[in-house]
Amino acid sequence: MLPVFSTEIEYKITMLKLSTKNKIGETVFNKPFFNSKNGDVKIYQNDAISFLKSLPDNSIDLITTDPAYSGMNQMLKLGKGKIIGTYKEKGENGAKWFEEFHDTEKNYAEFLNECKRVLKNDRHIYIMFDSYSLLSLAPIVRKIFDVKNILCWDKANIGLGHYFRRRHEFILFASKGKRHLKSKAIPDVWKIKRVTKIQYPTQKPTEIFELMIKGSADKGFVVCDPFLGSGSAMIASIKNHCNFIGCDISEKSVNISKQRAEAFLNSGKDILQPQSLLSDDNLINKLF
Repeated sequence: MLPVFSTEIEYKITMLKLSTKNKIGETVFNKPFFNSKNGDVKIYQNDAISFLKSLPDNSIDLITTDPAYSGMNQMLKLGKGKIIGTYKEKGENGAKWFEEFHDTEKNYAEFLNECKRVLKNDRHIYIMFDSYSLLSLAPIVRKIFDVKNILCWDKANIGLGHYFRRRHEFILFASKGKRHLKSKAIPDVWKIKRVTKIQYPTQKPTEIFELMIKGSADKGFVVCDPFLGSGSAMIASIKNHCNFIGCDISEKSVNISKQRAEAFLNSGKDILQPQSLLSDDNLINKLF
């Protein structure tokens, strides 16, 4: 959920209450919920916009994120099932659904402007969309970033759906400034199987975020995901030798991601996705 601050002063007072002091007395905002031993992986518990506001200008090399959009579920009200639970119970104790990032134009413009501020010049951003959110919000992205392409994630296996069963999601690829892709061998349709045994709603395959990183990041880049979820972008960053900083307001999210990070850093095993979900696309498979 987004915080409600009536004034900038109120926001600063709230952030000061959440801050700590480092050894030389400087104010440090948003003490990490998890910080790896070498400091390469950091997880914060906060809402996306407050988290981004706490980051310095031009401090992030790549943003890869899957915002918890409210559009499709609020419009169609179809979110119900054994895995995802009942949508109308979202945010309640014990509910499987989390509170979404409400995709109003005001909220989304503020989110995107903060993304642009923290992103370094000549860098990329990847944002995942459902079809409803893509229709309503993509025009706002074009006002703030230079949109380069719309990618399609083909989940290989058919999913749920009342008006044609869904087998895909979209990824909007954009830039701040000019930066070429690292590889010319990446297609705009990514055939990767969806996660079936999930511990967190909407868990995405790590390979989705790995392709983003393979296309746009160098070793040592700082990758940011303001909607951490199950931590798939985090694992993808570690696998590709990038630093990672992520945030989620959900206590369940940060706890699961912390456990996932600790297990992977200690053993190299991904406790949420033990096997590859690459499909039969030889072009994609060659990149891994």
